[in-house]
Amino acid sequence: MSGGDISVLLSHHLKALKLPVFLREHQKVAGQCAKEKSDMARFLLQLSELELIEREKKGAERRVREAGFPVIKTLDSFDFTAIPSLNKRLVLELARCEYIQKRENLLAVGNSGTGKTHLAIALGLAACQESRRVRFFTAAGLVTALTEARDDKALLRFKKVLARKDLIIVDEFGYVPFSKTGAELLFEFFAERYERGSVIVTTNLPFDQWTEVLGSERLTGALLDRLTHRVQILEMNGESYRFRESVRRLGKKTALSEPRKEEKQQKPEEET
Repeated sequence: MSGGDISVLLSHHLKALKLPVFLREHQKVAGQCAKEKSDMARFLLQLSELELIEREKKGAERRVREAGFPVIKTLDSFDFTAIPSLNKRLVLELARCEYIQKRENLLAVGNSGTGKTHLAIALGLAACQESRRVRFFTAAGLVTALTEARDDKALLRFKKVLARKDLIIVDEFGYVPFSKTGAELLFEFFAERYERGSVIVTTNLPFDQWTEVLGSERLTGALLDRLTHRVQILEMNGESYRFRESVRRLGKKTALSEPRKEEKQQKPEEET
């Protein structure tokens, strides 16, 4: 068999085995190994490492797409100094995702605009990078999805999809009150996740006001009992990020407009 025939067959086999990095890099790595006088085991090790890195990268990218994050946020861009009540060391530990392995929950509680959604997405992104399957919903969006699945007689199938996720993020709980049916569907979701999979919930409401959203003290008590049994609570009270950013931008605009006002005042003097 000629060298050309071997090359064609090798390309065919690598494509069939779905080893694109082997196919793309084997000649380059072979040349490097020849220069370094490395043995065959070293050659295969380098190729397999490159293939594994590529697969992990693509797998993480796929998990991020499937998570449905509204935007991408990371812990590197989170301003911990703005929220003194937040335990930074705990957050960094949570990014290692051991709480997901233990099927624990996270609750980010604080007033509006303090970065709860940013933090939830950043922890969800960290989970994707740790090979965890994640799904992001707003609380209202999750209730809508559950309601539509029930109306389409596909609720059981949708619940099975959710059950396969290692982490589900329920953002903005407390912004919109739910109907009786919506509250019951949401309770069923949390009850079925209990000790089977982790959730992150962000809320601007203290627990004693959750009845305003769910409409039933009995339902609220039962939900909180399950949600807070194995939970880490992140307290995030502080000045609103959005308000502070608006003030900063307004200050910049004011500073930029001041010289123009001075110029207008000086113009008549120059003409005289």
